[in-house]
Amino acid sequence: MKRVKLGFAGIQVDFTDRESALKLVENWAREGVVKVQVVYGPEGCGKTAWLRQSAEILRELGFNVIYVNPIERKFLAEVGVASLRSRFQELVNSVISQGALTKLAWLAIDFARELIKTCRGKIAVIVDDAFQVMGVRESALYVKALLNLIEYPPEQYEKIVVIAATSEDVSKEEIGRHRWASIKPMWNMPKDGFRQLLEYLPGEKPRFEDVWRVTGGNPKALEELYKASWNAKKLVNDLVESRKLRLFVKSLSNGERAWLLEAVEDPDTLFTRERMQLMRKLVELNMIVDDVPKREGDLWVDEPPPEKDSELGIGKHVAWQTPLHREAIRKALETT
Repeated sequence: MKRVKLGFAGIQVDFTDRESALKLVENWAREGVVKVQVVYGPEGCGKTAWLRQSAEILRELGFNVIYVNPIERKFLAEVGVASLRSRFQELVNSVISQGALTKLAWLAIDFARELIKTCRGKIAVIVDDAFQVMGVRESALYVKALLNLIEYPPEQYEKIVVIAATSEDVSKEEIGRHRWASIKPMWNMPKDGFRQLLEYLPGEKPRFEDVWRVTGGNPKALEELYKASWNAKKLVNDLVESRKLRLFVKSLSNGERAWLLEAVEDPDTLFTRERMQLMRKLVELNMIVDDVPKREGDLWVDEPPPEKDSELGIGKHVAWQTPLHREAIRKALETT
């Protein structure tokens, strides 16, 4: 299997680790899917890298592959029909020039339908972070449209694989209300793969365990930490400012602030009836992952997090996306 090259901290690195997640893609390719495979997880946990490697696997297995990432304005079509690829590339260029990011995501479905009509072979549609440019309701409708590709194609196909990934828990909740998708979480990288990623970075580096405690194995956090000259306080301050966390804390009642302080030490304290509304607000801010599933392998894409890790802010039912997210809340509480 060819390992794709990915940009990371200003250098090119080979796709690293995620062997279980890649085997899952191979299983989908062998059997096809009957539902949209929706994968969610913390921001920067490596979903995009995995999807790019998945596209390469599916291409090597003979699939015509459509990949779209509206946030990064990317639309890739590894398909055997040159005329169709050329025609859609013109549409893609026009949509990107207009900044119509939601339309770019819907264009992938139009392209897939035309591709099914034309080749009737193996089709893969990979949608990366489209839900961030859509409202919650439109995200659910988009998944239903993807499901229609599987259940009601314009022509018969040989096999189809449809994957959509998101870091937005709110969209995931709306999609989960229906029976349109199989929803699986992906967590930050396990230690061995993360250690390999750290070794790619040039120059003098902190001890691995120190970097692990700050990032929790999140590749994006590692990249940002490296670019900040290993200054974790800067990343915490950036999170406080970008998420307007002081304003968030200021909006809470005294009781809610006390609950939030408890959650900094143990996120599972949010998993009670009276604290659900506060937990919901943290989900909307993309600070935590709620209702974390059991640590059973078939429920997860790749390795699940530990059952509980107070050092990284991981509870049995609720987890901070990274230790940096937890420290940003701690900082906002201290300064408000």
